[in-house]
Amino acid sequence: MTSSFSRRTTAPAFAAALLCALIHTSLAAAQSAAPAEPSMPSIAALAPTSTAGGPFLQRAEVRNFIAEMNTRLGLPTGELEAALGAVAPIPQVIDLIKPPANPGVRSWQRYRSRFLDRARIEGGRRFLAENMTTLKAAEEQYGVPKEIIAAIIGVETVYGRNTGNFNTVAALATLAFDYPPRADLFRRELESLFLLAHERGVNALDFKGSYAGAIGLPQFLPSSIRAFAVDFDHDGVIDLRNSSADAIGSVASFLSQNGWHRDGRVTVRAQLRTGTDVAPLLAAGMLPSLTVEALARQGVSPAGGEIANIEPAALIDLVTPDQATEYWLGLQNFYVITRYNRSSFYAMAVNDLAEVLKRPADAQVTYGNKKDRVAKRRVGTAHPGH
Repeated sequence: MTSSFSRRTTAPAFAAALLCALIHTSLAAAQSAAPAEPSMPSIAALAPTSTAGGPFLQRAEVRNFIAEMNTRLGLPTGELEAALGAVAPIPQVIDLIKPPANPGVRSWQRYRSRFLDRARIEGGRRFLAENMTTLKAAEEQYGVPKEIIAAIIGVETVYGRNTGNFNTVAALATLAFDYPPRADLFRRELESLFLLAHERGVNALDFKGSYAGAIGLPQFLPSSIRAFAVDFDHDGVIDLRNSSADAIGSVASFLSQNGWHRDGRVTVRAQLRTGTDVAPLLAAGMLPSLTVEALARQGVSPAGGEIANIEPAALIDLVTPDQATEYWLGLQNFYVITRYNRSSFYAMAVNDLAEVLKRPADAQVTYGNKKDRVAKRRVGTAHPGH
């Protein structure tokens, strides 16, 4: 998925991830296109029995959408009409998803400070302690470090504190039919939501999440739930909103299926020769395609002279106004994190939070960008595995 948009929210955690889960759509889209089997259960639970027409049903494009889903996927027209007829557009969703009129100057240090704050660091230590057994199991099965899993959940929703309370059918329908810049994307997600409810035999109107239709602790869109989510607590239900275990396993599953390298590094600090022209290297994007030798010819090398065992990389610039730009080599695992959110700032914030969470609970911590260090503050008292 190459599309992204500026993400604002009424909850601090959502301000973090411009596309928290929108980047999960591309791999799931193909899966959601398969025709429904005749033996699939009825989706009567998709909607209430009332068929009173709402504002969406007065629109030809919505009726065409319903007819197309019926023809291609076999979803009953009456039930889709009842579901979409039970909701109305949410103007606030459009306001929240639009890029800001005055976006301001990009600043890595300002962005970083929003996610390496006390709530996410202290909350992350508690989350690790309370879910250690599950996190270790996910790390063993999928090869993704437990701190990376925890950091993503922390950045996305502050460990479940801010998962959103918008009705997902209403939010996605609003974006699918009233937000032309991303209408195709959100129509696919609305379709995936109905398929998800169909497959599970649950009420689509019961799903709640962000203004962009992302659901649960890890903020997965419906297509990503269908493609990557797992029942990691083995209770027969995938519940990303209430089950930390399912959220942990699903984040690990997503990263693994997107190419995470077990025991691989995420970044290596880069060192630039004076006069290096970084423009063509940055233009190559975040896909790690440059060998150490190719970077060296352009004047870029791993800091400290570390050359052996460095896999192909991308040059990453972290810009802060009035400060020296930080340059890093983004490796395969850095690129995988950007599949969750297509932003180098996002991926580095996740990596930095994970690095802090690796430290002992009584280690010194710098919150945000403050220079004063918090001396040996012990965080959390829960026992591992709870």
